[in-house]
Amino acid sequence: MPSLPPAVPYSEKIMRILGIDPGSRLTGYGLIENTPQGYKYLASGSIHIKADYFPDRLKQIFDGILEIVNNYHPEQMAIEQVFMHKNADSALKLGQARGAAICAVQTQGIPVFEYAARQVKQAVVGKGAADKLQVQHMVKLLLNVQGQLSLDASDALGISICHAHYQQTALRLGQQGILR
Repeated sequence: MPSLPPAVPYSEKIMRILGIDPGSRLTGYGLIENTPQGYKYLASGSIHIKADYFPDRLKQIFDGILEIVNNYHPEQMAIEQVFMHKNADSALKLGQARGAAICAVQTQGIPVFEYAARQVKQAVVGKGAADKLQVQHMVKLLLNVQGQLSLDASDALGISICHAHYQQTALRLGQQGILR
């Protein structure tokens, strides 16, 4: 039997992370690589949903996320949890948009991790009550992104960074893979 190459310790592995900021009209995405040297920006943008019929919107989100997965081959996906605000109908639609994104990556066998908005803001800005502009500013600094970055894309990148922080902490504590 041929000998296998030596295993690379998980903490030294480069991990490609896809962050998703779900929305039924605009879904942000952001890809980073978490390396031993820090974070590396790969890509970001928004999936602009054009359909009026809601099931068609969900299909566009599914197809858009699947295209991103096929182009960039992320190893993990992080997504924001739905929180209930004033409008229950909006929360339900957001939950369905989230579900379409999750199903798209699950069809490819990619593990999904979920984070509350406050966790993301805390990880990126250091304050759980930070606003979107503060998150956008810190994401640009942390990833050395030059030029414009939409709020949806910066939120998605922030979710990726949050996941990278939590994974690094879990590794330091010897709890690989429990953050699922």
